[in-house]
Amino acid sequence: MSSTLVEAATHPLRDGAFGHATSLACRECGHRVALGPHYACPECFGPLEVAYDYPAVTRAEIEAGPRNMWRYKALLPVPSDIEESPNTEPGFTRLLEARNLAAALGLSRLWVKDDSTNPTNSFKDRVVACALSAARELDAKVFACPSTGNLANAVAAAGARAGMKTVVFIPSDLEKPKQVNSAVYTDSLVAVEGNYDDVNKLASEIAGEEDGWAFVNVNVRPYYAEGSKTLGYEIAEQLGWRLPDQVVIPVASGAQLTKVDKAFQELIRLGLVEDKPYQVYGAQATGCSPVATAWKAGVDAIRPQKPDTIAKSLAIGNPADGIYVLDICRRTGGAVEDVSDDEVREGILLLARTEGIFTETAGGTTTAVLRKLVESGQLDPELETVIINTGMGLKTLDAVADRVGAAATIEPSYAAFTATGLAD
Repeated sequence: MSSTLVEAATHPLRDGAFGHATSLACRECGHRVALGPHYACPECFGPLEVAYDYPAVTRAEIEAGPRNMWRYKALLPVPSDIEESPNTEPGFTRLLEARNLAAALGLSRLWVKDDSTNPTNSFKDRVVACALSAARELDAKVFACPSTGNLANAVAAAGARAGMKTVVFIPSDLEKPKQVNSAVYTDSLVAVEGNYDDVNKLASEIAGEEDGWAFVNVNVRPYYAEGSKTLGYEIAEQLGWRLPDQVVIPVASGAQLTKVDKAFQELIRLGLVEDKPYQVYGAQATGCSPVATAWKAGVDAIRPQKPDTIAKSLAIGNPADGIYVLDICRRTGGAVEDVSDDEVREGILLLARTEGIFTETAGGTTTAVLRKLVESGQLDPELETVIINTGMGLKTLDAVADRVGAAATIEPSYAAFTATGLAD
């Protein structure tokens, strides 16, 4: 762990540096440690997450806030003056009723939470915004991450906006558009020969050796992960302060799924939504599906896999939150399902051609899993369902480039056009 960050944590934090957060609590043994750049329990080495003492929060107070994720700042580990710090102001993205996709799949009511409209076109802007706040409060000098692409984009952009040095690490075989989308914001993009798990291991080693480096998903991970809660908050608010019956969420590390569930539970405890049953479903690509494999085998242990899929943003072979995904899906009566790369491509086209949303491979995975869940009877088509689209399709053009194109190439004449049959 970075010695500079540790030293900063031993000095008094400014009042309200982490909002209403009170400590970091181990998800395994419950042991608590002081707020700081800690991510592993000193007692059992389990993962730490942020614990809070929430104030009374009303719907009206939230609705009066900014039209971004900071409308929920009272429920996040950020200071009350967070809006005054330069950041990309992500969140409060659209929730679209997907009538055409619902009809195509035989669902009664379906919504798409479309996070492709965030500043760098993925949900990662949310988690990075929380991590950036923590990095500032801990006096970090370098803002960094290992990434499968979208996170690198978000970190590079947020660091530029904040005036911080950023260094981002990616697998060398990452989709070219995602590489460009990071390099345009920073001249410190590092391509690593290996898969994401290799990149993540390197980042952990650097975090332990270099002073003042805040790796968003390593030594400030507890704060970073909390940003995903805002997806859950927004879904509930945009549905009129109620929870959906079913939600389908892509699974990479598994943190997004666990935090959406945490958000739903917090809203219930705070009296902001009615307590009701809901089912949570996880979506993976077969070429990297360690959580779905464990689910189908009925076991608790996640056996790491070597990724081999076009869904690179989900290609984490050893997911940190995989066991918690299993717990949540079992507790809520959901499931974890996986689909082939061909089905991922079909999912991209299906969402685009029914709802006008061009999703990347993660969203194609989620859409394809939704279809598979309906067809297999694992998801109730009569219940209100939400799926989460986490990113923009322009980042993964190669996935469908050979499946789309001109329907015809013709001479510039009406006769040539009618001969195509497209007027029929």
